[in-house]
Amino acid sequence: MKLHLLDILILVFYLIMMVFIGWYYRNKARLNKESYLMGGKKLPWYMLGLSDASDMFDISGTMWMVSLCFVYGLKSIWIPWLWPVFNQVFNMMFLAKWLRRSNADTGAEWLATRFGLKGRGVKASHNVTVVFALIGCLGFLAYGFIGLGKFVEIFIPWNIVEPYVPFSVSAQYVPHFYGILFTLFATFYSILGGMHSIVLGDVIKYIIMTIGCIAIGYIAFTHLQSQSIQTPKGWANPFFGWKLELDWSNIVSDANKKIADDGYGLFGLFFMMMLFKGVFASLAGPAPNYDMQKVLSTSSPKDASKMTGFVSIILLPVRYTMVIGLTVLALLYYKQLDLSSPTGTDFERILPAAINSFLPVGVLGIVLTGLMGAFMGTFSGTLNAAQAYIVNDIYLKYVKPEASTKQIMTMNYLTGLVVVVVGVFLGFFARDVNSILQWIVSGLYGGYIAANMLKWYWWRFNANGFFWGMLAGIAGALVFSHFFSGIEFLYYFPVLFVISIIGALVGTYSAPPTDEQVLKSFYRTVRPWGFWKPVHELVVAESPEFKANKRFKLDMFNVALGILAQLCLTVLPMYFILWMKTPLIITIVLIAIIGLILKRTWWNKLEN
Repeated sequence: MKLHLLDILILVFYLIMMVFIGWYYRNKARLNKESYLMGGKKLPWYMLGLSDASDMFDISGTMWMVSLCFVYGLKSIWIPWLWPVFNQVFNMMFLAKWLRRSNADTGAEWLATRFGLKGRGVKASHNVTVVFALIGCLGFLAYGFIGLGKFVEIFIPWNIVEPYVPFSVSAQYVPHFYGILFTLFATFYSILGGMHSIVLGDVIKYIIMTIGCIAIGYIAFTHLQSQSIQTPKGWANPFFGWKLELDWSNIVSDANKKIADDGYGLFGLFFMMMLFKGVFASLAGPAPNYDMQKVLSTSSPKDASKMTGFVSIILLPVRYTMVIGLTVLALLYYKQLDLSSPTGTDFERILPAAINSFLPVGVLGIVLTGLMGAFMGTFSGTLNAAQAYIVNDIYLKYVKPEASTKQIMTMNYLTGLVVVVVGVFLGFFARDVNSILQWIVSGLYGGYIAANMLKWYWWRFNANGFFWGMLAGIAGALVFSHFFSGIEFLYYFPVLFVISIIGALVGTYSAPPTDEQVLKSFYRTVRPWGFWKPVHELVVAESPEFKANKRFKLDMFNVALGILAQLCLTVLPMYFILWMKTPLIITIVLIAIIGLILKRTWWNKLEN
């Protein structure tokens, strides 16, 4: 099936609407820096939550999830722990409100509340965070740019567009042409309207995606009523033993090759390593990207917690309705899909192939619009984060601290355009989407964890330790990612973690502790739990009424419940579409029980 006029009109209407939203909010965005970059910190938490969830609903990630669901079945719900997806639960329970209490505009500015403005390593810690954030932002812009172009090419073949383009484009650069075209729309409304237009655009896109996902789920459900899918034993069971034990030999033999290539055969070992890395990564808090910017843009610490909790509730059931729906259609009609590639079956082509083959006119336009909107949302959120770091942490800190509002807005527009151009430029030199993603997740974020975990929980950790911990971690991660990729890198993560810890400890003890006044202010304001006894005693000496945060056990209890609830929300639409009645009922009951408990242990105890 190819795009029909109705599908094209839906997409065009969406693009025009995004341009209008950017133009409408331009005056509100110009009020000041905070209004442009943070929405004035007055946007409702549920709007920011919808926006954050929308940004996480990217094309490339969804294609990956559909391929995983096809091959691994319900066991695929564990594999996104590689990111890890459950970091949202840690943020929800305590880290989001700790972060928001700083009242900072960026992650680099937040460091001043922890380490102060003077002292050994302070400037270096600030600079390494800015560099880390900007490299990550540019990498994600290039990643999204390439992913979108390759996706659009499937639905809009170049031979249809070529007669209307007044210049020639070689086949190699067709995805780049499409990427540039849609990037222009995302750039316009995000640069012109700032956070206000980004959030509203994301909310509209989320509504479109929800309609599309429900339509896909309904189509798959109805097709499954008169037919049955053929899968290996254990495919429909989310639980696992030491070995994966999925044998596709008599069904789709290439699936066994994918399992071997992925390295997930020893699923028990893979799970333990994934959990080890994921817990430490989650304890480190949000990385300096669009996710952190949404937390800092909330109106209060309480709203920051609500916003991050809301993300999982509205993202997972909707996204996995699409994932399982397309998986079911692919399993039912596998022989009709052309998934072949020079290296064998390309399971990541299931999503575009199934959408192209089974969605009726109108629904196809809605789904495509939603997925392209997903790119634009992720792109605009990442762009906004990059602008915030350049303007707030470079221009206003080192170049022109006394800049007027008009000068700040001019710099916002200029930096936005420069960041887009550089991101697109890098996209031209990337081999493929996966190469960029592996570099960001393994090479860059792999070295982020140790230093950013210690900053929350240990009073003696200082700016010098943060800098050397980050530097040792990132350098080590880049070396490791050069020799190892994918699952191999995960298994070597403990070694990288130790290297990062050593760098952090050496850096910390080679410089004096953070200024006492800074530590006391941070401890009073953020109120973290952890190893803060010396600082606590200083604070109590001045303010005897001050009470230490003793919520560690309750927070960890809530985290465990939250992760279980997150898994239930993930598997819920899968059980429903597959119509597995008993597991579906058990899942619904579990969600209800966990919801009631968290209402008492988390929601009712939220404070600013």
